[in-house]
Amino acid sequence: MNIDLKISSVEMGLYINGKWLTAADGKNFDVVNPATEEVIANVADGTVEDGLDAVAAAYAAGPAWAAMAPRQRGEILHRAFELMIANKEALARLITQESGKALSEARGEVVYAAEFLRWFGEETVRILGEISTSPSGANRIIVLRQPVGVAVFVTPWNFPAAMATRKIGAALAAGCTIVLKPAKETPLTALAMATIFEKAGVPPGVVNVLTTRRTAKAIEAMLNDSRVRKFSFTGSTETGRLLLSEAAQTVVKCSMELGGNAPFIVFADADIEAAVAAAMVAKMRNGGESCTAANRFYVEKPVAEEFTRRFAEAMAKIQMGDGLREDVQLGPMVNASTRDKIAELVDDAVAHGARLVTGGKIPSGKGYFYPPTVLADVKSDARILKEEIFGPVAPIATFESEAEVIALANDTEFGLVAFVHTRDLAKAMRVAEKLETGMVGINRGLVADPAAPFGGWKQSGVGREGSHDGLLEYLESKYIAVTW
Repeated sequence: MNIDLKISSVEMGLYINGKWLTAADGKNFDVVNPATEEVIANVADGTVEDGLDAVAAAYAAGPAWAAMAPRQRGEILHRAFELMIANKEALARLITQESGKALSEARGEVVYAAEFLRWFGEETVRILGEISTSPSGANRIIVLRQPVGVAVFVTPWNFPAAMATRKIGAALAAGCTIVLKPAKETPLTALAMATIFEKAGVPPGVVNVLTTRRTAKAIEAMLNDSRVRKFSFTGSTETGRLLLSEAAQTVVKCSMELGGNAPFIVFADADIEAAVAAAMVAKMRNGGESCTAANRFYVEKPVAEEFTRRFAEAMAKIQMGDGLREDVQLGPMVNASTRDKIAELVDDAVAHGARLVTGGKIPSGKGYFYPPTVLADVKSDARILKEEIFGPVAPIATFESEAEVIALANDTEFGLVAFVHTRDLAKAMRVAEKLETGMVGINRGLVADPAAPFGGWKQSGVGREGSHDGLLEYLESKYIAVTW
């Protein structure tokens, strides 16, 4: 089924209890195309009252959705998957227009996002309990897995479809109902997804979408509503700390996918051509605006010059421009502040002695563009090795031993993902075990998969998304003691 998802046709209101509504006070906010800096839509700016109405709708719809046969919930998710694939091109263009990412990247995101619905559609029938005899023999131990209840989601702008489906798919499969608060930069994709879920057969109130710029007050109110029992956030570690503190007031169960500072390690025995190809994926997926993007490149000294040269050559060939053009591989950054922070980090690295190999200058004209950039000889005191870049910049430093690079890689408060390149499998596995990250890619630049547990150690997050682990995040265990 083809759905009209052009901007002129997408509903711009709040989606609550299966209805499209205006904000309680009638206010709206603008959505801007970051490639042209032009306003492309005007969306409802939800209030605190609207947020609580969405919670009420989700709460009322909860019992019936949880009681629905698992296979039936799964079939609804499969229909949503099929609708996303059938409307891939329209969804991709919508994503590009509001986020700026290249159309090829947006198409890839739609497929990736849809896979979460297919995966969790299959997981609906795998909510398993347990039965055993207590050690004393006095009773049986029965463990049930039951839906946690109403879940509130806050998703980021960098993957507006995938970050939504990764959460929604798991929650709906488990029997939970949800309220989604998308990023203010990219609300249109979430509104289009609401239409897709509706047409897939999701009952009113099960999925609700609250677009708002008044995020802090709306989330605070929802987290302090006793009907909300689960909160999932993807975004910065700084914001995540504040939200965890707020959720603690009512002991809401939380999942947090937070910041990253991924090391990309190249040993001297690596296949340099393959390492450069993987580096292009790990660094440039979504233009570097990804929590899993390679942030720090550590290259063993004997191959540092060759790797840097080849990598810079590949980066310099990337075509930058409006993401709607088929020949473009890198679109703009999402907004001016993101672009300006990238420029600050590059300037600081150069001031501390780094060598600019390619890129490094903001182009003139409209749009929040920043070119593919490679820095060599980056010093340890440069901010760019300590802060998440979230852009198309690759800082390269060198190392001399396995122990040294492990220490460098682990010298951060973050621990989301790491990348290791070597022909020595024993070394790769040895290093992977010592890296303090939730995920490791060996001789590859992409690790995300709906069937794999996605999440980090340390201040990169709490909990896991994707895989069966992601389903368990939306289930509570209930122990029943019985004798027969």
